[in-house]
Amino acid sequence: MQLSDFNFDLPDELIARYPLETRSASRLLHLNADGTYQDHHFTDILDLFEEGDLMVLNDTKVMKARLKGKRATGGAVEVLVERIFDQTIAHCHIKASNSPKAGAELFIGSDEVKVTVTGRHENLFVVEFSQPILQVLDAYGQLPIPPYFNREAEAIDTERYQTVFNDPTKLASVAAPTASLHFDQELLAKLAQKGVNKTFVTLHVGAGTFLPVRTTDIENHIMHSEWCEVSEAAAKMIQETQARGNKVIAIGTTATRAVESAAQACGGKIGAWTGDTQIFIYPGYQFCIVDWLITNFHLPESTLLMLVSALSSKENILKAYQHAVENKYRFFSYGDAMLIEKASV
Repeated sequence: MQLSDFNFDLPDELIARYPLETRSASRLLHLNADGTYQDHHFTDILDLFEEGDLMVLNDTKVMKARLKGKRATGGAVEVLVERIFDQTIAHCHIKASNSPKAGAELFIGSDEVKVTVTGRHENLFVVEFSQPILQVLDAYGQLPIPPYFNREAEAIDTERYQTVFNDPTKLASVAAPTASLHFDQELLAKLAQKGVNKTFVTLHVGAGTFLPVRTTDIENHIMHSEWCEVSEAAAKMIQETQARGNKVIAIGTTATRAVESAAQACGGKIGAWTGDTQIFIYPGYQFCIVDWLITNFHLPESTLLMLVSALSSKENILKAYQHAVENKYRFFSYGDAMLIEKASV
């Protein structure tokens, strides 16, 4: 299967670089199991979801992971903290005029914080901070909004690039689980009143989610690693939902990857699981858990576009995307949403 199979033309003006005034005011394109689709508003999920269905949401929180600083020689650098291992050690992306070597010292916040490069791990730098990392991020960091926004993070992003249900103790992502950005407390309360259940899993989103696929044959692509957790309580709720014949509805591709990773680790059935996942879902993958998926519109030739194509089909997704372009849906992280049903067998 070729990378070019997942290309489509997207006018730049359809990229949503700022959120709507109200979280739940976005549009929703509903792609049915048979490939037909209908235009909705996001709040129409109140009619589309049924009593007893289960929403699976990712409760991770986005770090202010982007730090700007300088080298000892004065040259500008940017450090993006990808993964924290203890109070002072992390794996990071570093942008600089020249790639720093082991032993290089970088300085953040008027030289108050020293960051020492100690080595490499795959495509990341291993660094040691002179102060606790989370304190440094809180004092000097910026939210790492997606590169396609083509702007710096602003005050509005502080609230709107986080979900309303994030767990402050799970501050470890460098990108938001953006399908969940459409939910506000009022909509969640109405869903609960209807009898639609919810449970939380955790997947700490890495910067690799924005990296392009560089292989012509997608089966040769190697996914970046991300940490995730499916708790015993979440696994039990999924089991109970499946047993009574209701739908498991993943809210976002990260929630999808978490529960499908847990199922892969547990012999094809959901179970409690914690670990690193590099699961790559593309057409031909047989879903174990997810029946329906709410997700945003994704970049051409991205692994996320491949994932949604696996749940429906490449042909169905590209046809629906063409409809979205023609009808001026808003794309990407602050854009509109899709509700995708698993394709009929």
